[in-house]
Amino acid sequence: MDMSGSKSMPAEAEILAFNERCERFYPADAVNASVEQQRQWYDALCAEFDAPSPGGLTRRDEQVRGTIPVRHYRPAEVATETRIFYVHGGGFVVGSLASHDAICAELAHGARAELTSVDYRLAPEHPWPTAFEDCYGVLEALVADGRTLVVAGDSAGGNLVAGIVLKAKANGLSGVVGQALVYPGLGGDLVSGSYAEMSEAPGLSTADVAYYREVLKAPADDVFAFPLKAEDLAGLPPAYITAARFDPLRDDARRYAARLVEAGVDVTFREEPQMIHAWLRARHMSPGARDGFRHLVQGVAELVGTA
Repeated sequence: MDMSGSKSMPAEAEILAFNERCERFYPADAVNASVEQQRQWYDALCAEFDAPSPGGLTRRDEQVRGTIPVRHYRPAEVATETRIFYVHGGGFVVGSLASHDAICAELAHGARAELTSVDYRLAPEHPWPTAFEDCYGVLEALVADGRTLVVAGDSAGGNLVAGIVLKAKANGLSGVVGQALVYPGLGGDLVSGSYAEMSEAPGLSTADVAYYREVLKAPADDVFAFPLKAEDLAGLPPAYITAARFDPLRDDARRYAARLVEAGVDVTFREEPQMIHAWLRARHMSPGARDGFRHLVQGVAELVGTA
């Protein structure tokens, strides 16, 4: 059925084709399946959208504090001492070092900076605050040598990034010089704004967001889990925030960007006008996603100082 005229559907043919291709691997109602099945589908989806590695880029896997797997990326050209720390999306339930490997490689290459990604533990086996603590532990380890860091993440990863940046400020941890949030979920109310307008948008529904929150089991009053509930955002590092127009999480990004600006934080905000949730994976087949990824790379490059 052609729904391109729907208010919750984009008009760009390529992003609609991307969504159809995704649903051949990862059904729209995937959250109704077992967690094991969801992960199998997601791994197959990510493999379908794998991409060639940039020339000269090297990878190295290790464990931080002996328990948390990470992957280090070093592009052929490194133009800054500042590193990128990337936290993958996946609703806190799916995703791994492999799922976002190509995205991380291209981001490191484009920004000309070393990048580290983290394989945090997933819910429901590991509910809140395990993933958050894994990510914060890696953050602490990465800034321990005195080098500065830009923290970036998409979707659930964007949530974790915003949270650990807030905790770093609360703890007086120095070294975080930027944050990049890609269609992040930040704790909106699930009933108003884009949660209502885009409740049945392709790629992610409001019901999906509610499912992931239930699986995570974070306390509703925890500002690190729900950064929109944080009262004081002053003093946070500069931010690059990008939202998708056709995404129930859209207004979380809008509201957080606006609140950061009001708190005196330097913010670059983009809203991709034809994009749906998870458009990062469409960057090689959708003009809108390609443009969005180019701007993301530029935004991160500015934060790490290579632009």
